[in-house]
Amino acid sequence: MKRTLLAVVCAALAGCEYTVPLVETPKIDIDRSVVGVWQRVKDGGRTENLLVLPLSGQEYLVSFPAGSKTAMFARGCLWRGVGLTLVQLDWFGTARAKLPEDNRTFQYACYTVEADTVRIRLLSSDVVPKDVASSAELVEVIARHKDDPALFRDEMLFRRVRTP
Repeated sequence: MKRTLLAVVCAALAGCEYTVPLVETPKIDIDRSVVGVWQRVKDGGRTENLLVLPLSGQEYLVSFPAGSKTAMFARGCLWRGVGLTLVQLDWFGTARAKLPEDNRTFQYACYTVEADTVRIRLLSSDVVPKDVASSAELVEVIARHKDDPALFRDEMLFRRVRTP
């Protein structure tokens, strides 16, 4: 059951797929424009929240889908290289206190913030294989495909939730 819940939540995020980090020690200051509560409306009118909080000057605490029984939590930080800026997410547990049972906890995304909208695209494992063996190999594969429109999955659009 534990493994199933984590697998379902990871699938909702399009998979916690990578075993290697791009960033070992966060050094880039967080982008405060992404801090807050974001919401997207799925088919059928169902909503999902994304919560992004500053954990430190260089790290985020991320929860998705925030406030739900299946919420997952990650530490996030920024990586810059090969002309790209990505968020590295390291998913470490769920709202039901379930911990990952394997080392496939990393996920990578690019994003843009425009006024009250954030557009997020996850790195595609169809282009960057899940079995990369090292951070250096991960960077090399991303660099080789950085101009490939298929490098990232379909866009997820979230709108900022204004709290009173």
